[in-house]
Amino acid sequence: MIWQACLKRGGAPIEKKGHGMAEYVLSCCSTADLSKEHFADRDIQFVCFHCTLGGKEYLDDFGESLPPEELYRRMTAGEDAKTSQIGVGEYEALFEKNLKEGKDILHVTLSSGISGTYNSACVARDELSERYPERKIYIVDSLGASSGYGLIMDTLADKRDSGTAIDELYRWVEENKLNLHHWFFSTDLTFYIKGGRISKTAGFIGSVMSICPLLNMDNEGRLIPREKIRTKRKVISRIVEKMESNAQGGLDYSGKCYISHSECMEDARAVAALVEEKFTKLNGRVKIFPIGATIGSHTGPGTIALFFWGGTREE
Repeated sequence: MIWQACLKRGGAPIEKKGHGMAEYVLSCCSTADLSKEHFADRDIQFVCFHCTLGGKEYLDDFGESLPPEELYRRMTAGEDAKTSQIGVGEYEALFEKNLKEGKDILHVTLSSGISGTYNSACVARDELSERYPERKIYIVDSLGASSGYGLIMDTLADKRDSGTAIDELYRWVEENKLNLHHWFFSTDLTFYIKGGRISKTAGFIGSVMSICPLLNMDNEGRLIPREKIRTKRKVISRIVEKMESNAQGGLDYSGKCYISHSECMEDARAVAALVEEKFTKLNGRVKIFPIGATIGSHTGPGTIALFFWGGTREE
């Protein structure tokens, strides 16, 4: 099964660092865009989305089946990339393995604002709840994507490891998930135009004038264009200004900060350097991850995303 192949590449439960004996399991979708090593280290299970490129299906498994550079090269050459969400049966396989071991489950999905996978996970939960009435299966809509969704998972793992029970953790994530901010910009509008997110006319004008649109996730987990900014240098400054305005504590922000990118590491490093220069109390260095095949199939190359904890997203 595709799910089993995915688990063999890093999604299987592990016993390490003292948290393998937790009474519940944390899991998510591969679209949380961290890395299989990161998920293994934090004892977070995952199930993979799917990507079809040039008529062949691949797992969205952190670039193992389809390396990012190959994905974007082939997309740029004209091959169509399509994605498909996780099926009910794949969720059931992941969940039931843990239920049979007597573990409860807290699973967080990709935003319902850009995918129907939350509904599939809920169907799997309902079917399994009838067979395992003594177990708890919580499904959470992250209202987020990519490494911002991953930052939510990382924070949940921190709380689990500190002894937070599953019921309390479920309440916490439902109350706080909209505090995770997602800001994006792109220096290549080709696939935003192709996917209908930007009109052909606006895309043509934007390309001619070197406009880099700045977008974010709204409170329904949808990707919304917010500003049109000329030149990459200015949009890099602007995205960090958005963090200054929205981060918890402003420039005194002491949480974690993640960046994801689609084949534009130099730009990602430029944003990270500016963040680290301005936010001297960060919890560790800014971590940079590749955007996975599912999200990347829609953005194409040239997208940077910045994630941090802030006030509640209200629009």
